[in-house]
Amino acid sequence: MGSTSKDRLETQTWSAPPAEAPLALTVPGLTLLGHPQAQRVGERAALPDLSSGRDVLLSRGEPGFSPPGEAVFRPLAVPYLSRRPWLLQAVPGGGVRLVRGDSPMTLTANGEPVDQEASFSAAEVERGVVLLLAGHVVLLLHRFRPVFPGSLPRFGLVGLSDPLLDLCRQIARVADLDVPVLLRGASGTGKELVAAALHRASRRQARPFLALNMGALPASLAAAELFGAARGAYTGADQARRGAFRRAHGGTLFLDEIGETPQEVQPLLLRALENGEIQPLGSEETTRVDVRVLAATDADLEQAVTTGRFRDPLLHRLGGYAIRLPTLCERRDDIGRLFFHFLREELAQMGEAHRLQDDDPEARPWPPAAWIARLALASWPGNVRQLRNVARSLAIESRGTRPGTAEIRLPEAIEALLHSAGPSPGAVAPPPGSPAEPPAAPAPARAVFRSPQDVSEEELLAALAAHRWQPRETARHLGISRPSLYFLLDAFPSVRKAMDLSREEIVDAGKRCADRVVEMAALLRVSEAGLRRRMKQLGLPRLVAPRS
Repeated sequence: MGSTSKDRLETQTWSAPPAEAPLALTVPGLTLLGHPQAQRVGERAALPDLSSGRDVLLSRGEPGFSPPGEAVFRPLAVPYLSRRPWLLQAVPGGGVRLVRGDSPMTLTANGEPVDQEASFSAAEVERGVVLLLAGHVVLLLHRFRPVFPGSLPRFGLVGLSDPLLDLCRQIARVADLDVPVLLRGASGTGKELVAAALHRASRRQARPFLALNMGALPASLAAAELFGAARGAYTGADQARRGAFRRAHGGTLFLDEIGETPQEVQPLLLRALENGEIQPLGSEETTRVDVRVLAATDADLEQAVTTGRFRDPLLHRLGGYAIRLPTLCERRDDIGRLFFHFLREELAQMGEAHRLQDDDPEARPWPPAAWIARLALASWPGNVRQLRNVARSLAIESRGTRPGTAEIRLPEAIEALLHSAGPSPGAVAPPPGSPAEPPAAPAPARAVFRSPQDVSEEELLAALAAHRWQPRETARHLGISRPSLYFLLDAFPSVRKAMDLSREEIVDAGKRCADRVVEMAALLRVSEAGLRRRMKQLGLPRLVAPRS
């Protein structure tokens, strides 16, 4: 979860939660994750026709996309996309089928090329299907609420996905109250940003906001750090210490990793929450403080209570209101918005913000669309923090390069991420309360692939030529997966695909090879199957002679 620089530096004035309309039902739709015009990332197209059983066209001109909450719709308008559409068809039960028809436009879905058609279940659409069109545009096919709450404050948080908007609604409900709030969520989901947003939107916004990581405090110093200490209270205490509660007086104290609070400190913390009183270490006097406490954890505090590591009354006191932060994989339509937001910030610091300011839809997208598609399929165990690190790594590794030269190799940070362990893109968790599955038979060992980063352009060209430009055999020879091969085909500008061939080139090759398609494919350096498809798309089947 990100925040803008302006929102981090300026105080946000805010009064009361807005009135909310009932949340709309979700409909199938498409969200732009990658586009040659980076400023369009995040636009979306609702597709209610799919819910009604009608086909939807996907091409250069259809459907229309708009930023959420706006009513100005624009087509994708990328010249590399065909005007002849793919079809999106409803599948009984809520799934979606992709059908090529007569479209020459290449399409991959979740990293796999689609030849003629592919179907996705309702669960797969719910999770999101990543579509790469003609190597230039990345879309997420998923479900979202078509009604956008334009009046809902965003509190400086970056993203417009339904889970993020739900989070903003929760912040709006509780921000101006003084009740403690317990933020629960995996590491890297942005708990400190949400805590800061709660403070900025509260009546305490002009008073201090202090963050303290309980996991980083030695047990021997935790009480002094929280409640203060009198001079001489412990070895090394040569002067009085105020403590976090007194420093945050009148404002907000954020206690991160609250589950790591030492057990001997927990009763003192409970007293401070219940009575507003603290007793500095080594002092006989108590002090009243006016502090709103926000806490955060990625631990199972209920389990910690069961084992005696965390006090049950403290858990109930801290959890006056609980907010669960979504993981990045739960808000996958925000991946493009967040990634480009972070990348802009990093490039601006290096004086290279112009790299994302190209308004030409014919420009080769940077970062390459194939990279964005792969990022959208990653498991992201480190959530938004990990995504920010990847954006920073890309900005640094591509620093000072000329357009196009940074596209050949995927930076190591991204490659390492994509090879990290995590759930497969199609994995769906069973519903709560479902009967346990019987023990499954041991799964066959998964193939171990090379990193595509280890494959040079020369090695790729040699392998393609040796295997007559056939992708399956070439990928097997190189020891990489087929999605990795397609990524390399997009990344190396010297490699051409059959879909890039013009009518004139094919006609000339036919004349030189007496219409023998095998020889034509070798001359044009493409696969025979790809050449045949391209010829059919161009209306040139008459050139296909029987194989010699």
